[in-house]
Amino acid sequence: MRRRHILAAPAFGLAASWLASPAIAQPRNASWPRALTMGTAAPGGTYALYGPAWGQMAQEATGVAISYRTTQGPNQNIILVNRREVELGMVTMGVALQAWNGQGDWTQGNRFRDIRALFPMYDTPFHGIALKRSGITGHAQLGGRSVGVGPRGGTPGTYYPQILNTLGVRPSAVRYGSASDLVGQIQDGLLDCFLFASGVPVPAFSEIEVQADVNYLDFTADEVRRLTTQFPELSAGTLPMGTYRKQEKPLNIVGMYNFAISHRSLSDDLAYEITKSVLGQNARFRQAIAAASETLAENWTKNTFLPFHPGAARYLREAGHAVPDSLVQA
Repeated sequence: MRRRHILAAPAFGLAASWLASPAIAQPRNASWPRALTMGTAAPGGTYALYGPAWGQMAQEATGVAISYRTTQGPNQNIILVNRREVELGMVTMGVALQAWNGQGDWTQGNRFRDIRALFPMYDTPFHGIALKRSGITGHAQLGGRSVGVGPRGGTPGTYYPQILNTLGVRPSAVRYGSASDLVGQIQDGLLDCFLFASGVPVPAFSEIEVQADVNYLDFTADEVRRLTTQFPELSAGTLPMGTYRKQEKPLNIVGMYNFAISHRSLSDDLAYEITKSVLGQNARFRQAIAAASETLAENWTKNTFLPFHPGAARYLREAGHAVPDSLVQA
């Protein structure tokens, strides 16, 4: 079983100001498009802030205007990038593996082979939150309770129902929606628990803990063992004290890594400049969003199957990383 330690950092910061930055539509290279679109995710999750943060850096470096499309998350981002309805997106590697192999109900047996990896983003831990007055402190207590799991097309919406099934937990209801909507339903008494997976601290979790006393749900050692056996794409980890203000102990989690992706048709030099603009400005990126502390070139090894775009691989190799030819594809 692989084990890693997920570092927490101060949340967000400059991202809000970047969201308001004006578009720049003067590409540095005349052969590049004037604009690209990035698939992000619903409000309340990390993609909604992380995407515009790295998009702004890429836009400044290339002169190519980048706009953002709210999606249901990784599943829909893969579909849209594969169809070239958007050129850029963000995915978790478990969902990307399902897409590449055409596995998982959402793929309908289709293999999505026109997507390419650009750069590693951050780890995505699965964990939950409930109001303290509910008495819920662990996943085993969710039988017969109502739970929210994020957008249907997102990573938690895809995996959490399977996770609960593997643990033998049968909720009375599983509801889908944006993180913002689901924490609102907890506060209104319409949901007993919200289970999610996103970069930490999860914005919606941080929001609700300011307004109410909460419990954070993690996994027992036996649950971690069962889940990492059933889902090899998951690995064990820990959220240290300080990840959340009202956290009472380190949280034992399972998670998977996120990567930025593009359509394979993106030109090599543009993919190179986008990757360089993000991985080459980590100090600035960390000021904008906590999850960027893990957006490091060395984490390219978290991808073992999805071909890197040749332009992205060029930058990673220049940065001293031995990306094998077998993991690069035009």
